[in-house]
Amino acid sequence: MRDAPVDSATQEGSGPDTLPDTRDRRDAAPVGAAALPPLARGPVFAVAGAVAAVLLATSGRIGYFGDELYFLAAGKFHLDWGYADQPWLLPLLARGMDTVLPGSVAGLRLPALVVTVLGVVLTALIARELGGGRRAQVLAAAAYAISPQLLGSGHLLATSTIDPFLWTLTTWLVVRWVRTRADRLLLAAGLVTAVAMQGKFLIVFFWVALGIVVLVTGPRDLLRRPALWLGAAVTVLATLPTLFWQARNGWPYLDMQEVVAEQVNRFMGGPVAFVPLAVLFAGLLVGAFLACHGLWQLLRDPGLAPYRFLGWTVLLVTAIFVVTVGRYYYVAGLYGLLFAASAVRIERVRPARWWRWVPTWPVYALSAVLAIVVALPVRPVSTVTTTDFVASGSLGWPQLADTVAAAHRGLPPRVRDGAVVVTENYWQAAALEVYGQERGLPPVYSPERGYWYTGRPRSGTEDVLFVGSDPEYLARYFGEVRQVATVRLDAKPDNVNQGVPVWHCRSPVQAWPGLWTALRRM
Repeated sequence: MRDAPVDSATQEGSGPDTLPDTRDRRDAAPVGAAALPPLARGPVFAVAGAVAAVLLATSGRIGYFGDELYFLAAGKFHLDWGYADQPWLLPLLARGMDTVLPGSVAGLRLPALVVTVLGVVLTALIARELGGGRRAQVLAAAAYAISPQLLGSGHLLATSTIDPFLWTLTTWLVVRWVRTRADRLLLAAGLVTAVAMQGKFLIVFFWVALGIVVLVTGPRDLLRRPALWLGAAVTVLATLPTLFWQARNGWPYLDMQEVVAEQVNRFMGGPVAFVPLAVLFAGLLVGAFLACHGLWQLLRDPGLAPYRFLGWTVLLVTAIFVVTVGRYYYVAGLYGLLFAASAVRIERVRPARWWRWVPTWPVYALSAVLAIVVALPVRPVSTVTTTDFVASGSLGWPQLADTVAAAHRGLPPRVRDGAVVVTENYWQAAALEVYGQERGLPPVYSPERGYWYTGRPRSGTEDVLFVGSDPEYLARYFGEVRQVATVRLDAKPDNVNQGVPVWHCRSPVQAWPGLWTALRRM
């Protein structure tokens, strides 16, 4: 897109909505504090409200996602300072929401809704900090609202929902510090980072990349601020309990990174697909353009020169995740910054004549429709085999619990009294713990991921109802293996629980401490 000439009031580096070119002044004074445009409250809050309405309307249409059940079970039954695959924030949050709104799927997802809505507003605030007026703020906020990755994650309580919001909040605080040099903002960024570290450790890479870039390009004054290091100290202290848990258990989080890399290579096209997927899920039309355009503007626009180090930080963070074979959505927390930078440029510079014919709002509307259809459960009930599947919010988890409970009741009384349940994967274990108490299920265990660390069957246990797996595998560990049930669902033939077998396994081939180690899988 070629920029056409503009009048003197909108030239780059002049006018009330622009920032001076400080490319050659790495440790320059605060930039344009008096020039901050007003917040476009009406339209920005309208966009945020629309996102809240859409997420609230769809939040109860399907039941718990497997990871949501895992967080809920971990918080209710195994609350600890750490887990193999994450720190403690999400389990505690799930437990809190279930305490306030017991058994409510929509209630569990309220935090996801709130942080997604706040992310919309924060993106507008970043655009405002960059000098963007009403139009730039609305363009950026709307792009965040219709990003398939951000909108879809706003439907679920997951680390991939909370983490991008905390990155966006941290980015806004850093951008605001550049303009004001108010060190309390750096301390606040440290406190936000401390919270982020309790959900996921990824934000460390943001700060490492930013630190390297600032050392090379400036503003080096950032690294000399005591408030920054005080915030870092708070982050370390807050994270120590989780780090102690990891050390005490052999650092399973490092094993999880190998699992993530294997999954990325198998299901997400490997490192080569990281950037294309990150761009695609930023927005099917609008977001993809704004993300690329925003990065380019951060790197070259003289009006954004004080924030150029953030553009290089985006590139370095992306490179780190590509090299370490991370998932594409690890950079979703940087979308807001890129959307804002692009929107500010679009507002400030009159586009070439051909570009003016592009209908902005219809494109946004089409992108919104595509994002909702792709990212949210909006299919009509008539497309589902049974209405109970949608109405009950079931992904087959209650039916799985019903099937295992029936198999347990079918065991001879003396066998039933000493039997336990072991599941092939951690989703199944979480579902059976959440739904199993009211169905009279015995203790539930799983050797997969974080569940392996929550406990094992007691020594002397002879009888196990094993959920999932196959007889050849189970025969390695038990003397007798007999199928006693199969999960049958009418709702959906491709459901994750359709056809899951339940086995009665007896006579373990070795004592449980050794057997549990042999069964462990990440």
